[in-house]
Amino acid sequence: MSLDQYTFTEKKATRNGFGDAMTELGKENPNVVALCADLVGSLKIQTFIDENPERFFQVGIAEANMMGIAAGLATTGKIPFTSTFANFSTGRVYDQIRQSIAYSHKNVKICASHAGLTLGEDGATHQILEDLGMMKMLPGMTVINPADYNQTKEATKAIAEYNGPVYLRFGRPGWPVFMPTGTFEIGKAILMNEGTDVTLIATGHMLWHAVEAAKELESKGASVELINIHTIKPLDEDAILKSVAKTGKCVVAEEHQRNGGLGESVASLLVRNNPAPMRLVAVDDSFGESGKPDQLLNKYGLGIKDIVSACQSLL
Repeated sequence: MSLDQYTFTEKKATRNGFGDAMTELGKENPNVVALCADLVGSLKIQTFIDENPERFFQVGIAEANMMGIAAGLATTGKIPFTSTFANFSTGRVYDQIRQSIAYSHKNVKICASHAGLTLGEDGATHQILEDLGMMKMLPGMTVINPADYNQTKEATKAIAEYNGPVYLRFGRPGWPVFMPTGTFEIGKAILMNEGTDVTLIATGHMLWHAVEAAKELESKGASVELINIHTIKPLDEDAILKSVAKTGKCVVAEEHQRNGGLGESVASLLVRNNPAPMRLVAVDDSFGESGKPDQLLNKYGLGIKDIVSACQSLL
């Protein structure tokens, strides 16, 4: 196991992984239906619609109605995939998700694009940084935040086979494709590199930054254990506890508010089982702004150098 195996030759948006998986699901599973809130192009589901017009519902800019319709379709045995931006998939419709989907454990897949700072130029109103926390607090909700095109495609197909409500988060920009296929399993962390000095946990877009940070740290003599947590809930507690028991230190990197995110879940786990020094690389109680994805990640403390600094502060 070596960090050198994680390189990339192309960039693809994680939302393209969702769209391509939906095309395949359209052929493979007749119960899969898609709903969209006037953002077909952004969610990359046009091919699914062209091939399965009777299994697509365009609800317009009426996201709350979309969640209610999806809950109803689920009661008939269909597997509805809702699709819109992450802000509209969660903040705008939280009551409908809680009451109509989570409370009755409906088999609805809430698929959310354009999440986090990497949404970029659309600015703070659309760059939701609270969605993972909102969704993980709902009883019975599975929450998934894949790292690249390959993982998003595999996650989309996996949740079609999973019975229960799911929140699937992905993003807008072209991003390195670096995860090997065939490694995704709901609720199972991926150990990407073994180390003894510090446990580095990352999710979503931040995983690539964590790979680059781990390479830099190892070039300076530090031994980094790198873990890909793509499933925020249910959390792979055993993988985390085993790693931190070995290294004694933990850094968590995520494109989300510090409050309520993956880091908070990991901190709670460690406090209850094995308290250890921690650092969180996340947005610190702030809204975003308009800008290029990489510029924003660096400005708000989510750059590669920020992960390196967090790890070094514990070593």
